[in-house]
Amino acid sequence: MTSEPETARERAVHQLEHAADLVDIDPTILQRLKHPQRSHKVTMPLKRDSGEVEMLEGYRVQHDDVRGPYKGGLRYSSHVTEEECTGLGMWMTFKCAVADVPFGGAKGGVAVDPHGLSDAEHERLTRRFTKSIRRYIGVNFDIPAPDMGTGARTMSWMMDTYSVYEDETVRGIVTGKSPDVGGVHGREESPGVGASIVAQRALEHLDREVEDATVAVQGFGSVGANAARHLDDAGASVVAVSDAEGGVYDPDGLPTHEIPSYEEEPGAVTSYSADTISNEELLTLDVDVLVPAAIGGVLTADNADDVQAELVVEGANGPTTGEADDILYERDVDVVPDILANAGGVTASYFEWLHGRNQRKWPKDKVMEELEKEMNSSWDDVVTKKDELEDVSWRDASYAVALERLAIAYSERGMWP
Repeated sequence: MTSEPETARERAVHQLEHAADLVDIDPTILQRLKHPQRSHKVTMPLKRDSGEVEMLEGYRVQHDDVRGPYKGGLRYSSHVTEEECTGLGMWMTFKCAVADVPFGGAKGGVAVDPHGLSDAEHERLTRRFTKSIRRYIGVNFDIPAPDMGTGARTMSWMMDTYSVYEDETVRGIVTGKSPDVGGVHGREESPGVGASIVAQRALEHLDREVEDATVAVQGFGSVGANAARHLDDAGASVVAVSDAEGGVYDPDGLPTHEIPSYEEEPGAVTSYSADTISNEELLTLDVDVLVPAAIGGVLTADNADDVQAELVVEGANGPTTGEADDILYERDVDVVPDILANAGGVTASYFEWLHGRNQRKWPKDKVMEELEKEMNSSWDDVVTKKDELEDVSWRDASYAVALERLAIAYSERGMWP
């Protein structure tokens, strides 16, 4: 009998338990981190352009706030569930701790196909969802951000709706909004740029030159496209990219800046003049670096033995199942985990949050400069921990860094019985 695939929450708990054996952490804190502090479910009407009214379910799961306000994205996807949001919220807690930004973890979303929404429906849904969760978010409590199916415009609508109810402009209520209404330039590129920075540091750690590296990127969206282009600019040869419709492959390298991302033109990747491949085939190409930057659970026990890359850099949240993780580790494939590799987004969100609080603009070059500094610092912290623990995976070393920081925060603040 085929077992059910593990959920994001189950995977996050498994990763937490595995890393907890490596650090001295109070068992009570460990148990605390296995559960969200709060979980909110809302049911909302969405009036379609046709006049039909559809009932939709939305969620906001707040996992932990011992190091600061809850922080995490909001996604519009037909696959959104409370269980998924819980797992993603857990990863946000660990990600913020690894990045050493003063946030906790949260996640939320609406179970809806974003591609089936008109612009007007997207706006109506966003404003209704903001009203529904307004009492659960706040500048010093929980700060949402964009995720799958949402973007800067979504966040701008969200900020406006919240501000209307507060009767004042509240820029810091969300991050990832348009720079014209208080966002920062470079926030959209930051998750992909951060993944590229970490990939380059990992290649350096493996004594490989980035100029000699071949790269395949699954998911040519906001994360994958920016990671691919940044690696391309650094001298790597990006030989394959894909979006939801499929991918293209050219062993001589692809002009990443000429191929539209999924946000720029959905499905355009496969129309580029190169050999087309499936998303599944891309994962097993003979390349040096594989960047799964689309959805979770794409590297599994069924395909992990076929992965030919020596380095996997997780641009997406939870792209590697627990079974696949074990197989890749046994095969000496280095896997840089999502909580380190895609922390560029929350790092830049921290810059935007500061900007919203003190009303001081950050030019794009400063955002990129500070992002690179912070990503390098996070990488160095994980390398130090990996060397200290010896013979552990990059994931375990990253979790160990996060757990120690969370444990210190709990120790300093104390835990009520």
